[in-house]
Amino acid sequence: MRCKPTLPRPTLYWMQELGRWLIYAGVFIVILGVCVLLAEKLGVPFGRLPGDFAWKGKRSSVYFPLATSLLLSAILSLLLYVLGRLRR
Repeated sequence: MRCKPTLPRPTLYWMQELGRWLIYAGVFIVILGVCVLLAEKLGVPFGRLPGDFAWKGKRSSVYFPLATSLLLSAILSLLLYVLGRLRR
């Protein structure tokens, strides 16, 4: 009788955790995409705020969304803070 090779328990647990986190990341990306689409439909000017810089030259252009980056950073920081407080 031949024995089937089995993986040790920690490896299986690690793979299950990785699978869960990948699913969570996918759900988060879908929710983020829906929020971006809704913001566009509602007329939120992400990418066109007063602190966003755009330089256009003869052959090139540079766009630096400073205000949009700061606003999204503040929103995500607040969201993660609230989620962290809820988990306690």
